[in-house]
Amino acid sequence: MSLQEYLKSRTFLFQMLIAMAIIGVLGYLFMHWLTYTTDHGNEITVPNLQKLSEQQVEEKLDDLNLDYVLLDSVDYNPDFPKHTVVEQDPIAGSKVKEDRKIYIKINSSGFTTVKIPNLIEKTYRQAVPTLKALGLEEGTISYKPYLGKDMVLEMRWNGKKLNPGDKVFKSSKIDLVLGDGKVGFDDTELDSIPPTDETPVNAN
Repeated sequence: MSLQEYLKSRTFLFQMLIAMAIIGVLGYLFMHWLTYTTDHGNEITVPNLQKLSEQQVEEKLDDLNLDYVLLDSVDYNPDFPKHTVVEQDPIAGSKVKEDRKIYIKINSSGFTTVKIPNLIEKTYRQAVPTLKALGLEEGTISYKPYLGKDMVLEMRWNGKKLNPGDKVFKSSKIDLVLGDGKVGFDDTELDSIPPTDETPVNAN
């Protein structure tokens, strides 16, 4: 039997049908196995954990067969109760698989304190980035006569004069007193100097 005759024979068609059936069954089994191993269709919606205590988080996630990991505490945020969740990852509404870990950050118990740096004689442009790097904020700016323009002369907090090394709460607004640059040497003052009666001593 020639190849052309074989390809047209019932035997070849029967074998082709068997092969296609086998491929179909294997494909179905593979997709079924893939669905089982990936738990497709059984995704869990991550709940909103913000403002919940760690104990409440544990209870809520246990009911959903999820777990959590406490990363650390963040600086105190007055918009959230103390010791409650401020941040979570994945965010609320995300779809995850069973036993997925949710990473959380807890609000600290209060504002942390920082030491005031020595900004005296620093320029305004130097002072502001230094304050922000420490978690402090720029307050009101005022000026008083001083030769150096925009040089920091005083640091104040709630009206109180601060010294380098003093401690304030993070996020505090630090008021700065700067020089106005309007004080300088005035040669007209020489004319007001009274003459003296002293005469030079002759060295004989």
